[in-house]
Amino acid sequence: MSFSFPEEAVLDLRGPRSVRCAASGARRTRRPWAGTLGSGDHRLHVDRVRRPGAGERRRPGSPGVPGTRGGRDGAGADKRVEDWPLMQSPWPTLSISTLYLLFVWLGPKWMKDREPFQMRFVLIVYNFGMVLLNLFIFRELFMGSYNAGYSYICQTVDYSNNVNEVRIAAALWWYFVSKGVEYLDTVFFILRKKNNQVSFLHVYHHCTMFTLWWIGIKWVAGGQAFFGAQMNSFIHVIMYSYYGLTAFGPWIQKYLWWKRYLTMLQLVQFHVTIGHTALSLYTDCPFPKWMHWALIAYAISFIFLFLNFYVRTYNEPKQAKHGKVATNGIAANGVSKAEKQLVLENGKSQRNGKAKGE
Repeated sequence: MSFSFPEEAVLDLRGPRSVRCAASGARRTRRPWAGTLGSGDHRLHVDRVRRPGAGERRRPGSPGVPGTRGGRDGAGADKRVEDWPLMQSPWPTLSISTLYLLFVWLGPKWMKDREPFQMRFVLIVYNFGMVLLNLFIFRELFMGSYNAGYSYICQTVDYSNNVNEVRIAAALWWYFVSKGVEYLDTVFFILRKKNNQVSFLHVYHHCTMFTLWWIGIKWVAGGQAFFGAQMNSFIHVIMYSYYGLTAFGPWIQKYLWWKRYLTMLQLVQFHVTIGHTALSLYTDCPFPKWMHWALIAYAISFIFLFLNFYVRTYNEPKQAKHGKVATNGIAANGVSKAEKQLVLENGKSQRNGKAKGE
């Protein structure tokens, strides 16, 4: 790349951050790029020019190239995601969450005089589909952050259209979408008349994750946000694998002894989240401070709720009114196992007859 002046100056990007002045043949090294080339009224100021790193591409839509859509708008929102589905406005997300809460309220009333649905095949497809989706999200976040050279200690948000940054933003958007898909966990519980599984923890977890992550994608689709999503998607791969296996029936239950460790893994996740966020605050990482404090409070609320679930499920006597409670069929996302009716193997409840589809 060259610029012509009365005294010709050529910017040579081939060497290790060097400036070559063709007029004098001199060569000098500056770290970082900075200085003035030329003389008189024809001068070029060079300030922190760098070569694209590994895995980066300069293309239309990248910073400094015509047609860019990177950066932030007047409200500080990420311009890269403004045209992505569900991101133009918060109302679609809020509407979906409102419909979810209405179904939580009205669904059990609608199912009251109906037989429970038997959904074994649907549950197998759904759960293993969620395994694949979360595995995809984890891979995209891991590879994107690795190629971009992300730090696990402090990482600011890069709002550019760098290929790796857009890859991370897209993976976070899919993570947000997956939280909306997880509303089906509750739908399936209600259609199977497993209303005791729809606890406060279950509804609180599902509704807040989907709704709050809209804010994350809108303003911070990258940087520090990648860490929690990457860790959570990995845990969900394990979790939905468990749920998918339980749907096959009682013959596989003896191999699923590791159920309680899923809850322990989730508790570890929340403690790691608090530690990671506290470290960011301590190091004064340039990321929205209010989001850091909100995340700490959010994680603490989950610790209390999941600890309560863990104690009631594993440390208290598990006696139902008419018999023992089966230990197979963990409730999704750590909801209560305190059964109000006799629970049979394979997670099917029976009361005055067979479940629908049997």
